[in-house]
Parts: sequence; structure tokens; C-alpha cells
Amino acid sequence: MNKPILIVGGGPAGLAAAHALARVGQNSVVVEKEDRLGGAPILSGYAKLVPSGEWARDAIGGMVDRVRNDPLVDVQTSARVESFAGQPGAFSARLSNGASVDAAAAILCTGFTHFDSVNKPEWGFGTFPDVVTTTQVEQMISSGKGVRCPSDGRKPKRVAILLCVGSRDRQIGREWCSKICCTVSANMAMEIREELPDCHVYIYYMDIRTYGLYETKYYWRSQEEFKVKYIKARIAEVTSNGEQLVVKGEDTLVKRPITIPFDMVVHAIGMDPNVDNKTIASTFGIDLERHGYVARGNAYGNTAETSRAGVFVAGAACGPETIDDSIAQGHAAALAALGLLQPARVRA
Repeated sequence: MNKPILIVGGGPAGLAAAHALARVGQNSVVVEKEDRLGGAPILSGYAKLVPSGEWARDAIGGMVDRVRNDPLVDVQTSARVESFAGQPGAFSARLSNGASVDAAAAILCTGFTHFDSVNKPEWGFGTFPDVVTTTQVEQMISSGKGVRCPSDGRKPKRVAILLCVGSRDRQIGREWCSKICCTVSANMAMEIREELPDCHVYIYYMDIRTYGLYETKYYWRSQEEFKVKYIKARIAEVTSNGEQLVVKGEDTLVKRPITIPFDMVVHAIGMDPNVDNKTIASTFGIDLERHGYVARGNAYGNTAETSRAGVFVAGAACGPETIDDSIAQGHAAALAALGLLQPARVRA
């Protein structure tokens, strides 16, 4: 095939797709709107990844280097796709940096946007400096400086992690589960306890969804080995008593009010659809599902299909997803794009 496959997005899914195509000798063009590749794990400074335990800068950084150094991959950073027209095998795209691409197919690996906790003001973010997000704690850990209270740099002695901030909340228009927050939070709680063994860590939850094989490694291990405390609760507000943050709510197991002071409160923020999805959908002529993610086609036909022939999707562009599954979907989308463009085989 002479024409390259256009890959939009240079995060885990896009990197995996480009690598998979290169391994079979297929050229690709990776278009990334930011000035570097790696997606959320690199751009947001993630620490150790679930479930491998590898540092994001090493695991995803290695994927970036592999793609950057491959002669079959043309990387276009600080660029967006401004127009896209044609049909399978003969698409043409114009990029914001002035480049044009004639492509055989396109794979959308455009990822997600972290939920902005200012949309949940009653839980203290933006009001109290020691109310932070999981992303901010990831950055503290990955920086090597350790988990500290932003207000004065002290080591917290009591930390609360609030689950489902921006997930499963109809009041703010987020009805979906973000899939990975429970596991990430359990892992983060263990990392805090490992660094600060005198720190008490509490996880407030509606339900725990450390699905599949994550249950033992994260949910049970965090309780039994690291002594993380889990409270099934409905949170009313996060306020301050002048010295500490105060989490107020109802313990839904015993049906009584509960008020506990903390030095730091962490919002386990969920995944929102990419803020650019409406523009992406218009540019590529594809449908979005009801929540605003890219709509997938028939999973039993081709899991990477969108509503437009020749345009495929992978990773968190089509819904909350783990990094490992995003990588697998990137490989699958690469195979789907190649399969679409192969001559039909005569079947016996």
C-alpha cells in the first residue's frame, strides 16, 4: 500500500497503532495537537501505571522513542486535522501546520479530557489549596518530591480520597463510570502509605469497581497489607475548621452522619469526552454517542469501526479506558485499517 494511514492522536493508542503498522511495513502519519507525544500519561505527569507498576515516563516514554525513531512513521506535532475528505483508500487531509496528507484510512486516537473539579465546587476544589486531584498527586509522586500539602509543604498525616468525582453523577451530567478510578485510587493510597507510613488514608466510595483481576492486587491488598480504610458514604461537602479540611457526609452502611478532619483531600477525577470531539466529529464526518464520545460501530463485525467507512477509533476516544486496553485497541485498529484495504480474498 503506497498511501500512509493517518493516525490522529499521539497517546498510548496512537503510538500502538503506529508501531503495529510499521512492523508490517506500512507507513503512517501521526498528528498530535500538543508539542510532544505520549498523551495523558506523559503530558499530565503520571507516576506508576496500573497494573504494570512501571513508571509512565519509562513505559510510555519507550513507546514514544520507538515511534519517533521509526522511518515509517511521520510525526506531526503541534498540528490538527482541519479538513478530511474522500473515501477508503483515497482520503485527503489538510493539517493546521500547512501540511497535507493523502491517506488510505484514518485512526482516531484522540483520547479524553480529565474532569475539571471546579464543576464540583461543594467538594472544596478551588476553594482550599489542600483539596487536589489524583492527577496532581501523580505529579507529586513522579516529581520525586513526594506527597505534600500544597498550602505549606508539610507531610499530610491524614488523607481522604473521594471517588467518582466527575463520574456517575447525573446532577452534573456525568452518568458514566470512568472505569479505572477505583483501581488508580487504591494504588495511589498504597503509594502514599508506602512513602508516609504514619499517614492514615481513607477512601470514600459509592461502590468499588476494581474489576477483573484488579480486585485482589489493589482492593484487598490496599486494606490488608497497607491498612487503607474504606468508607461507603454519600459526601455532602468539604469545608474547613480553620486548621484542617473537614469531609462531611453520611455513612451509608450504618445510616448516620460522619464528619472527619483531614490534612489533604484528593478528588479521584473521572474521564470526560475530549473537549474537541464535536469538532473532530464534524471534520471526519462521524457520529458521537449520547455522552459525547466517538460512537463505535458493530463490535461483532469490527470493533474499531466508526460510522464512516475507512475511519477507525481506538482507546479513550470512544469511552473511559485503561492504558493497557487502549494499547490493545490501537493494535486492533491498525489491523482493521489494513484489512479494509486488502483485496477481497476468494473464499472456498
